[in-house]
Amino acid sequence: MNRKQLLGTTCLLATALLGGIGPLARGEDILWLAKPAVDWRKEVFPLGNGRLGCTIFGGVEKEQIQFNVDSLWTGDENPDGDYGSPGMGYYQNFGNIFIELDAGAAATKYRRELNLSRAVSRVAYQQDGVEFVRETFCSHPDQVMVSRMTASAKGKYSGRIRLDGGHEEKTSVGKNRLVFTGTLPNGMEYEAQLIVAVDGGKIKPEGDALVFSGCDSLTITLAAGTSYVMDYKKSWKGANPHALVTKQVDLAAKQAYSKLLTTHVEDHQSLYSRVAIELGTTGDSQLAAPINERLKAVREGKSDPDLEELLFLYGRYLLIGSSRPGTLPGNLQGIWNHVNMAPWHADYHSNINLQMNYWPAETANLAECHKPLFDLLTASLEPFRKATRKSFGEDVRGFTVRTSHNPFGGMGWRWNLPGSAWYARHYWEHYEFGRNRQFLETVAYPYLKEVCHYWEDRLKELPDGRLVVPDGWSPEHGPVEDGVSYDQQIVWDLLNNTIEAAGELGVDADYSEKLASMRDKVVGPKIGKWGQLQEWMEDKDDPNDTHRHVSHMYALNPGRQISPLKTPKLAEAARVSINARGDGRTGWSHAWKINIWARLHDGNRAYKVVTGMMSRHCYDNLFDCIFHMRGAFQIDGNLGYTAGIAEMLLQSHAGAVHLLPALPDAWPSGSVKGLRARGGFVVDMQWQGRKLTRATIRSTKGGVCRLHAGVPVVVTCVGRAFTAEPGKDGVIALETTKGQDYVIEAK
Repeated sequence: MNRKQLLGTTCLLATALLGGIGPLARGEDILWLAKPAVDWRKEVFPLGNGRLGCTIFGGVEKEQIQFNVDSLWTGDENPDGDYGSPGMGYYQNFGNIFIELDAGAAATKYRRELNLSRAVSRVAYQQDGVEFVRETFCSHPDQVMVSRMTASAKGKYSGRIRLDGGHEEKTSVGKNRLVFTGTLPNGMEYEAQLIVAVDGGKIKPEGDALVFSGCDSLTITLAAGTSYVMDYKKSWKGANPHALVTKQVDLAAKQAYSKLLTTHVEDHQSLYSRVAIELGTTGDSQLAAPINERLKAVREGKSDPDLEELLFLYGRYLLIGSSRPGTLPGNLQGIWNHVNMAPWHADYHSNINLQMNYWPAETANLAECHKPLFDLLTASLEPFRKATRKSFGEDVRGFTVRTSHNPFGGMGWRWNLPGSAWYARHYWEHYEFGRNRQFLETVAYPYLKEVCHYWEDRLKELPDGRLVVPDGWSPEHGPVEDGVSYDQQIVWDLLNNTIEAAGELGVDADYSEKLASMRDKVVGPKIGKWGQLQEWMEDKDDPNDTHRHVSHMYALNPGRQISPLKTPKLAEAARVSINARGDGRTGWSHAWKINIWARLHDGNRAYKVVTGMMSRHCYDNLFDCIFHMRGAFQIDGNLGYTAGIAEMLLQSHAGAVHLLPALPDAWPSGSVKGLRARGGFVVDMQWQGRKLTRATIRSTKGGVCRLHAGVPVVVTCVGRAFTAEPGKDGVIALETTKGQDYVIEAK
């Protein structure tokens, strides 16, 4: 157990012994602030169970808990809309819980924290010598939000609770229950119900609120839902949510709080605890400071490896909280949106943002959280097809997507021609990591093949026989023209992945030959006059251009057409281009560049972007801000950061499992546990002096693990040790058995 784990365990034990009112836990998976939230974007702490999410303000005399459900959307199946059109719609704010407490003395020893490992928010403070604690979580097993308020003395809670909808709904008040219902203009029905249970004291309805007095503690249970169903044939609408919401809140309210909490934490940790990371040691005084002070110290140039770890874990936390099997995928703001006209509609953006949300799903060991992306894209196929035929002709097969779309298959701003092909990469990646043949056969391959049909009908042949994407665009940058590198690279990637998928399944040999012929004619990456990787087919890149999008880097990341080991000249051209672009002016752009530098095996340059992102694009609640300290937040930057750290430590896209490919000088010693590699492998690593000391490769499927080692290693498995020598390419071919661990140590 390391110093930080010991410190956190000691504080947790003290908390347990004091009945949950004592010192709050402190450790690498806790972020905390010493004041209530005022600015929603920058200071609230998010909770979520995939479908139901909330944010905690933590006010002393007036607490606000804002909540959302993933499917509360306006809009409809909108085949050719634009931003601002009614058809595209907006992700909506569901409502707020307001808890007004009778005023006491000024609060002291205030602390508001978010425990990532337990997915629990806590607020604690003292008034008149009494300690007050609030604990809130969103339970996935019970599908409710629960908030409990306790104190170190009896009868200290008096005040009122209101439940306000986000659309001026009228709230009905019962004995201990608050309810509102509504219907959006698109016919979407929704409902929220809240039950309050008190220990000691009294509670009664009064006007639009529940009034409580002289209570020892309160437990608030909230359920909310909509009539949305992910089924195009049912016009995306199912049953009125009243019966389900009532059942959820009633069942949860009958359970003991301790049981609800235990069930929630066990469920969350079944995902969260798969991965652990240790990148260095932050000084005790710096580690003990609130997040805003630690971020300030980073901006002043101080190192904080524990905060780098925390931000990595935060991305995993947000993915767990906003994307679970059976939910919608996380949008630009996850499930944490507090307005009815959110920036960019809080939609699904196909030119990098939605994809970036899911970059860490496989590498950071959250494959189940990837499923909502496939579910929605597959459910949206028919409206995507209809919109494609409307714009490109009834004889065009397959489909593509616009830059923005909603959960009804409706689309908004500007066609993103290779968008569906970029989505196809996620289907292939999910198979590559998990090796689930049924998924490949029934879900992934049909999707890849249909997108290929679109490009069979769409690609344009040049006089010399090469193929280009006509009328393309390098998002969100430059002119519309043929052969844009972004388009070319993604189409090449699609064809290549589909060929491999067919090979895995042993099907469509003739069709694969046709695709291979097309792939080999697609105009590939080109090196320009100043040594750059060209963004356009014509050599016209500006070396002084610092645009936030680096779309012509797709072939390097997340694609695999370019790599330092297999295409060193193109990799060097990519280095020239990305170096000229700078670190980026948005949070998500920083995150992408961490991944790019990692793929270039330049750990120090990747780390420079890591610290730049923390300095310029993290709010005090660690939400990623789009632009430098202004504007809305987006979770794609957080999730892209997590993926980038994983890429610095482990890569497997270039045909081999590469351990520590981009380790920076700033992390001379450390460890990571539970990262995943393609082929069905789970990897733990330890290193010292920037050199690998030990790795464990767990084979979940069996088969050959191609290990990029470069030097001979000693492999130990079930008590048997042997030396493995790399080939000329530095790769060791390690035969593995399903379920076995292989310990790797330098000879």
